[in-house]
Amino acid sequence: MRLTVIGCSGSMSGRQSAASSYLVQADGHNDDGEFRTYSFVMDFGPGAMGQLLNYTDPAELNAMFLSHLHTDHCADIVGMQVYRRWLPAGPLSRLDVYCPGDGLSRTRQIGGDPIEETYAGEFSFTELRAGMRVEVGPMVVEAFEAWHTVPALGLRITGPSDDEPGRDVVFGFTGDTDYCESEVEMARGVDLLLAESAFEDGRDSVRGVHMTGERAGRLAAQAQAGRLLLTHLQPWTSPEKVRRAAEDVYHGPVRCVEPGDIYRL
Repeated sequence: MRLTVIGCSGSMSGRQSAASSYLVQADGHNDDGEFRTYSFVMDFGPGAMGQLLNYTDPAELNAMFLSHLHTDHCADIVGMQVYRRWLPAGPLSRLDVYCPGDGLSRTRQIGGDPIEETYAGEFSFTELRAGMRVEVGPMVVEAFEAWHTVPALGLRITGPSDDEPGRDVVFGFTGDTDYCESEVEMARGVDLLLAESAFEDGRDSVRGVHMTGERAGRLAAQAQAGRLLLTHLQPWTSPEKVRRAAEDVYHGPVRCVEPGDIYRL
């Protein structure tokens, strides 16, 4: 599997980055035996649509997973809808969209469209709940409950290694969450953990919204994750402070991601 960081700014787009969005890809055979690349995005915040064009053809996407429906994680679904409907070469096929809550209604709110708009030509919406599993080519996506201000999910993805043919690897994404046991289970033994850490230790004391670097590090340590990537840092949050706080409690490799980063599992 391969992870590409489309955007990693928290709560809004940043000076150099779109808001949260990540491209996950793996190679495998389709039903006809053809070897191909399967792709999906996790979250699609402001600026993600334009940046996605740098990394893949949106027509090649197989699915979209939204960890929750806050605007900084889903706003550019309207850009995807416009692209799929009005591309001069002709409309694209429907894209499967998995999210907690009513994705159709939320998209209509963002687009300012009337109730008659169903986006039936562009999207097929499925409500994603904790415990559900979705297959995307050779990858399996499992949903876990998160601790946030709205219904939210962490995602655990199992798929073929990009480096070692014949071996499966596991990647975890927290979505927006505070530290909680369900996220520990999501991250249990993953090869790579992508964890949000929007809050700074010693600065942000509110609970049930985001993790700090210390809590992201504690999550990785408790779950025995192989590597820790920190993301969703707001423009006013220091990557250095967050990274150091994570390293104080987790002794594996730690990195704050940047847009355009590619990680091969």
